[in-house]
Amino acid sequence: MSEKAENLLNSVAETLAERGSKHKSVSFFTEETSETVSAKFNRLFGRQKPVHHILGGGKSADVLLWRNKKISASVLTGATIIWVIFEWLNYNFLTILSMLLVLGMIFQFIWSNASGLLSRSSSKVPRVKLPKELFVNVAVSVGNEVNRALEFLQDVSCGGNLKQMIVVVLGLWVAAMLGSWCNFLTVLYIGFVVLHTFPVLYEKYDDQIDNFVYQVLEQFQNNYRKLDAGVLSKIPRGSFKIKKDE
Repeated sequence: MSEKAENLLNSVAETLAERGSKHKSVSFFTEETSETVSAKFNRLFGRQKPVHHILGGGKSADVLLWRNKKISASVLTGATIIWVIFEWLNYNFLTILSMLLVLGMIFQFIWSNASGLLSRSSSKVPRVKLPKELFVNVAVSVGNEVNRALEFLQDVSCGGNLKQMIVVVLGLWVAAMLGSWCNFLTVLYIGFVVLHTFPVLYEKYDDQIDNFVYQVLEQFQNNYRKLDAGVLSKIPRGSFKIKKDE
């Protein structure tokens, strides 16, 4: 009976030791994975999804991320040509529109008369007609973006997050300063170039950009703590009390 009891105790001790070692290994693994997951999620603005998914995941995201370099380069080149025509060559929209309409009318006039003289039978001149769905889609897209921007600004103003409020106000102030330095077309072109180049650069160098941004934010926080400890905390604050009518 004593040998059986000793064997039983030894088996129980071995099972407890195995369970303890398994529990330690599992907890160590979960801690390691949680650290790696938190490190992966330590992205700019709390980003947890790929850049392509954040930009919508469609053809516009492919263009912004230069999935097809020919299309992306042609879009950027077209925007640059439009900016050069209106900004450097001092053409306005009405002048360009009138010149294009005149050239189109001259082309159609020559086509309709030359075809009758050469073949003695007037050929059908191609006519340009824009579909109604194009204007509807453009209006709906612009309206959705405007409503989304208004909703974001109202959420920031009513959310109670002071830091986010300060960041948005500073961004609008920078936009106002840019508007005072250059015209609206140049501001749109600068924004288009930034939107067309920053996402692909961030997708390629996201770790370096995230580390740089967090270092800058940490430096700002340290400077603010020093300012708060040295200056702001020493400013006397008056106590405002409301006197009750007796």
